[in-house]
Amino acid sequence: MPLPPEDEARAAIDAAGQLPDAEIDLAGTALQFARVDAPGADWRAAAATLTDLARAAVAAAAAAPAADDGDLEARRGVLAAVIHDRFGFAGDAETYDDLANANLIHVLNRRRGLPVALGLLWLHAAEAAGWGAHGVDFPGHFLLALEGGREQMVLDVFAGGQRLEAPALRGLLKRMEGDAAELRPGLLRPMGKREVLLRLQNNIKLRRLKAGALPAALACTEDMLRLAPDAAALWREAGLMNQRLERIGAALSCFDRFLVLAPEGEAAARIRALAAELRQRLN
Repeated sequence: MPLPPEDEARAAIDAAGQLPDAEIDLAGTALQFARVDAPGADWRAAAATLTDLARAAVAAAAAAPAADDGDLEARRGVLAAVIHDRFGFAGDAETYDDLANANLIHVLNRRRGLPVALGLLWLHAAEAAGWGAHGVDFPGHFLLALEGGREQMVLDVFAGGQRLEAPALRGLLKRMEGDAAELRPGLLRPMGKREVLLRLQNNIKLRRLKAGALPAALACTEDMLRLAPDAAALWREAGLMNQRLERIGAALSCFDRFLVLAPEGEAAARIRALAAELRQRLN
């Protein structure tokens, strides 16, 4: 008997969680996360769109010798033309907090999404073209960097692939953190594939928490742990959510795993004390 769609998708996420970061199929795994949240949606049509996007990127790259030779501005232009002009993808500024903007199936259907969802499409197309690219863990707003030799070009894919130099990055940071914020080391830290996927899912988790849908937020966190079973912070969050839901045994299991992964520091001390208190309640 075939597995239900959600179980089949979670099995695929489990398998991705066992892979080294470089071997993860970024868009394919995001599609499995989307299947969990939208089991009735046509994920095969979404997968076909991803294939079409990759093929278009390959063809466009082959027709742009300067881009294939490493010209980052040419690469930016090629990818923007494919993703935003030909396929019509854009940032959804009007209904930004809509959960559909973080579900890759719905993003591929609506042609609208959050910065990280659009970034996934850029990374998917760049990989198909054979070009280096990575996510950028910028505060409050996912960015993307195209790689070329020792250089990189930082882009805002939510704005159609706009190139961001230092003044624009400074302005964006001030919008995210306030007028006192200034550029600092580490702001353009590269993200691995696993981190990009977790950032995508974190958007869903946070929106569910904001809506008061705690069980759904916990389910999202548990699915994130399938991909990142050694993410200590996620075990802590899952434990706290279970505690709020009065699932004490599950909370303690999560806290125990957190303490194995992060046994030192203030957070560990607080969780150790909380776990001791919860165990007293069970006695």
